[in-house]
Amino acid sequence: MSSLNQALSVALDRRQSLLAELHAQGTDCYRLFHGSQEGASGLTVDRYGPQLLVQSFHTRLERDALIDLQATVQARLERALLLVYNDRSGSNSRIDRQDSVYQAEDAALQDLVGHEGGLNYRVRGRHAGQDPLLFLDLRNARQWVRQHSAGKRVLNLFAYTCGVGLSAAAGGASEVCNLDFAEGNLAVGRENGALNPQLPPMQFIQSDYFPAIRQMAGLPVTARRAQKLPDYPRLQARQFDLVLLDPPAWAKSAFGTVDLLRDYQSLLKPALLSTAEDGVLICCNNLARVSMDDWREQVLRCASKAGRPVREWQVIQPAEDFPSMDHQPPLKTLVLQF
Repeated sequence: MSSLNQALSVALDRRQSLLAELHAQGTDCYRLFHGSQEGASGLTVDRYGPQLLVQSFHTRLERDALIDLQATVQARLERALLLVYNDRSGSNSRIDRQDSVYQAEDAALQDLVGHEGGLNYRVRGRHAGQDPLLFLDLRNARQWVRQHSAGKRVLNLFAYTCGVGLSAAAGGASEVCNLDFAEGNLAVGRENGALNPQLPPMQFIQSDYFPAIRQMAGLPVTARRAQKLPDYPRLQARQFDLVLLDPPAWAKSAFGTVDLLRDYQSLLKPALLSTAEDGVLICCNNLARVSMDDWREQVLRCASKAGRPVREWQVIQPAEDFPSMDHQPPLKTLVLQF
């Protein structure tokens, strides 16, 4: 047995009880192998419903190793899975068309459906973006939202494909508003909504974060230095009972810069002001180099300065399929209660 298959087998052993629990909950989307923590840095193996998504970020996985990996997973789960391998270790190397095992079967690249907590989510092995359409490490946060959203007005910021919004709708939210800059992301969010026709409809706003959230917070919309103010949707100032702030690590527009390392405060302050007085703000930071303790203190200090001191806070850890040997997972999630 190769060292990779040994590491994979150990990882699957560790997940035995978790997978049984997830399957009982109607979930078939989860991480099977978290290489950076389980013996193969830069390699991830995820299940998305009928699909097995393997991705390498440092070194391309050789053909035989990929075939062995698929066989090991299928034997353990006792089911066939459609293999998609994305090599992301170099520029333009995601898809190697020289060998059929890298190309993936046509069936594996179709629009598929995965499940989380009985909800249906769109799955595509390859699409216009790089990342999967559902971030698995945020599953526990989505579950928290579902359990605490009954009757709440929910704002999902940097909504991506609107998984949090879908969870809020399933939890009985009175209103769900998903905000994202990319229409392609929101289009998948609309697909997710259509895949769950039993849920009430969600709202979708395509906009740069800064003008949208600043209008909601009752703040003036400004442009970055020497930038002309582009067009943007006009929104009313208002507050929500539950707000989720899950920004990317870095992005720049004419309205401002998203920078989780140097300037989380610029993102946080208007989100705080858009949260109702007795509401909840869930904020995320996915930078591995930022420690939870330092970031939490920064967040609490910013809230106090903004006149919104936090009454209680709690941490949502990623589930066991995202192990962290130093107990400092890259994704950090704080629930702030006012």
